[in-house]
Amino acid sequence: MDAEILKANELKKVAPVFGQLSFDNHEQVVFCNDKDTGLKAIIGIHNTVLGPALGGTRMWNYTSEWEALNDVLRLSRGMTFKSSISGLDLGGGKAVIIGDAKTQKTPELMRRFGKFVDSLSGKYITAEDVGMQTEDMDTVHEVTKHVTGISESLGGSGNPSPVTGYGVYMGMKAAAKYKFGSDSLEGKRILVQGIGNVGETVVKHIREEGGEVYITDISRERLEEVSKKHGAKIYEQDDIYTADVDIYSPCALGATVNSETIKKLKAQVIAGAANNQLEEEVTHGRMLQEKGIVYAPDFLINAGGVINVYGELKGYDRKQTLDETENIYNTTLEILTMAEKQQLTTNQAAMQIAQERIDAKKARK
Repeated sequence: MDAEILKANELKKVAPVFGQLSFDNHEQVVFCNDKDTGLKAIIGIHNTVLGPALGGTRMWNYTSEWEALNDVLRLSRGMTFKSSISGLDLGGGKAVIIGDAKTQKTPELMRRFGKFVDSLSGKYITAEDVGMQTEDMDTVHEVTKHVTGISESLGGSGNPSPVTGYGVYMGMKAAAKYKFGSDSLEGKRILVQGIGNVGETVVKHIREEGGEVYITDISRERLEEVSKKHGAKIYEQDDIYTADVDIYSPCALGATVNSETIKKLKAQVIAGAANNQLEEEVTHGRMLQEKGIVYAPDFLINAGGVINVYGELKGYDRKQTLDETENIYNTTLEILTMAEKQQLTTNQAAMQIAQERIDAKKARK
C-alpha cells in the first residue's frame, strides 16, 4: 500500500478531522476540486461571529493533502483572533491551493477558484497570501466581488504587504520598548528570516532607523538583491537560531519557534510576520516565558494586512489605514504588560482579549 495512504489511515484512527486540535470548532470547511483546471483547494471558515470570514489564499506545494488541511485550519483560526484583537468586524477564514505557484497557477485556475469563493455568497472573502500576487486577485475579481487586495485601478488598495510589514515593525518597536526600555532599534542586531514582500518591508524600516540587520532566505538571488538595496548583511552560518542577535524576526512560514530552536535562541525578543510561529502555543509560549524571551504575538503584529484590506472594504483612505496599523504598537505594549501582571504567556494574553471580544458579540446576538 502507498506510504501516504498508510499515513492517512493511521491519522484517521488517532485523529479524526473534528477531533484535531487545529479544527477548533470551525464552522465550515470547503473542498474545491476541478479536473479541467487542476484546481485542488480548501477553504477554512473558522468563525463568523464578528463578521464575514476574511483571509488570504495561499498556494503551496504541500507534501500531502493532510498537511494542506492542517495548514488551512491553523491559518483560518489565526485570522479569527487577528481580526478580533485588531478591533475589526471580521471573522476568520483562509484558503489554500495545492500546487506550485510558479508552474501550476493559471488565470483559468484562479477564475475557477473565484467561482468557489463566490458560491459562499460572502461568508468568505479572499485576498492574497503566499504564492499570490495582486494580479491574481484581479483575476478572481472577474468572477466574484468577494475579494480584496485588488489593484488600485479597479478600486482596491493593492498589495497589502507594505502595510503588513509596517505593522510588524511597530510591534517590534513595542517589544523592544518593553524588553530594553527604549523602542529605538538603532544599533540593535536583528535577524530577519524570510525576505519576501513583507520581510523586505521590515528590513527597510529597521535599516532606515539604523538597526543592524542580518537576513536569511531560501533564495540566494533574493538575499543578494535585498542586501544590496537596503544594506542588510547576509547571514552565512548554518544555524540561524544560534545567531548572536537581539531580535529574531521570523517572516517566512510558521512553527520555527519550537522545542529545539528555543533551546538555541540567543535573541531576547521575537517579533515577526510569519503566521503560527509557535509550533505548540501553550508549550512553547511557556518555554519562551521561562527563558525570558519576549514574544510579540504574531497574529497581533502581522495584522496590518487584514487592516489594509478591511480599509478597502470600508473605504478608508491610506492615512486612516496606516493610523490603525500604527496602533499595533500600543496594543502590543498593553498585552505584554497584561501578560506580566497576570502571569500569562503573551500569546495567552492576546488570545484572551480576542476571545472576550468574540464572546461579548456572541452574547448580544
